[in-house]
Amino acid sequence: MRLKHIFLITIAILTLLSCKSQKVNEDTSVAEDVVTQVVNFDGGRAYGLVKTQCDFGPRVPGTSAHGKCAQWLEQSLRQSCDTGIVQQGQVTTFDGKTLEIKNFVGSFNPGNSDRILLLAHWDCRPWADNDPDPAKQREPVMGANDAASGVAVLLELARLMKEKRPNIGVDILLVDAEDWGTNDVEESWALGTQYWAKHPHVEGYTAQFGILLDMVGAKGAKFYKEYESMQFAPTVVNEVWSVAQRSGYGAYFDSNFGGGVTDDHVVVNAMGIKCIDIIDTRQDGGFFAGWHTTSDTLDWIDKDVLKAVGQVVANVVYSY
Repeated sequence: MRLKHIFLITIAILTLLSCKSQKVNEDTSVAEDVVTQVVNFDGGRAYGLVKTQCDFGPRVPGTSAHGKCAQWLEQSLRQSCDTGIVQQGQVTTFDGKTLEIKNFVGSFNPGNSDRILLLAHWDCRPWADNDPDPAKQREPVMGANDAASGVAVLLELARLMKEKRPNIGVDILLVDAEDWGTNDVEESWALGTQYWAKHPHVEGYTAQFGILLDMVGAKGAKFYKEYESMQFAPTVVNEVWSVAQRSGYGAYFDSNFGGGVTDDHVVVNAMGIKCIDIIDTRQDGGFFAGWHTTSDTLDWIDKDVLKAVGQVVANVVYSY
């Protein structure tokens, strides 16, 4: 994510998006009834899955922690999903390093051509370059929120979908090497997703839409309608936020517009799949205070936030 770069949106753009949002709501005619909850997402179990990832240590590509976590992710997806695929490849970083990466795909109802893509990155940033202590800025980031939280939500969703099968096809994609980037080169982010886009796990892969989860577990989290998501997939954004409101989680899913983030969903949209980013941003236009610091540890994680995001995504999936 290009330092998970947030930029301010001008009044003119906000006005344009507001008009677009109103038109979408008119066209879709979403009934404002309470969502029927088919499964009960367990925020406590998701919290435990965040902890398991952190117990490996920072999952920086090329490290022992990364390798051990990869084995656990593969096993976890294979236990829950109908099919599990490990995609191995090589990518080159902005600083000239060659990384051996692993993407994971777990699928439900693989024979169903109607599909939803759910994704998160599982690697950690190699340097805590946003740490307030300069002495710690070359240390790796533990990544409890960025991005063990998104992975944990998807793994818990996979467990639920094993117990209560969705009607639609669902693919859970865990991508590697997202966070080894620099602000100077936008394409230096989301390397694992770029690799998957060029080498999809199914030839000609497509989905009705995608939902990216990034930093979805921190205390005080707020999820605004992210700019790139509204540019490429406004109908999906409005559907998800409507489900959140009708599920009782409107306090987390704010209907206001946020900034734009260079994240994995940008790559997915470039493939022609409408994909949105559920990502925590703050009123100051930045991220939670532990972002890209050594303090991004389990202390930041809130079970209630994990519950809110997981339940909303589950309610979306089971509405099909």
